[in-house]
Amino acid sequence: MLKLSTKGQYGVRAMFEIARGYPENPVTIKEISERQDVSVAYLEQILNKLRRAGLIKSVKGPGGGYLLAAEPDKISIAVILKELEGPVAITSCLDPEEGCARVEGCVTHLLWRSLGAKIEAFLETITLNNLIEQEHLLKGDRRDKIYRFDVA
Repeated sequence: MLKLSTKGQYGVRAMFEIARGYPENPVTIKEISERQDVSVAYLEQILNKLRRAGLIKSVKGPGGGYLLAAEPDKISIAVILKELEGPVAITSCLDPEEGCARVEGCVTHLLWRSLGAKIEAFLETITLNNLIEQEHLLKGDRRDKIYRFDVA
């Protein structure tokens, strides 16, 4: 079974919370922690990595917190996950650090590489803005209009 780590899951959820405050309302780590039920200590690690990657910026002082470094429609889920998880490598043979001795003659390597590329391409099409729009539809009980994130 393919599984995203908690770092990736929580990172996307934290970025969603920060996107909700864009452009003028910094979101504190405590607010993210409470809304998403993630420990502050774990969020600190994740947010530091996202800040170093230039996806978010921190605002010091009273009323401070985290803001997106770009508009929510400019930040894809793929970019967030790439920073937190690295490249899509659904098998160890696709992991650049592990590699595979059978790459040249392995038909399944081609299969897994193609699947990874499709996953990455799909995640590039979804932005933080799409998640915000989804929240508005869910809260407005517009389930008939909800984007299902289906792959065509």
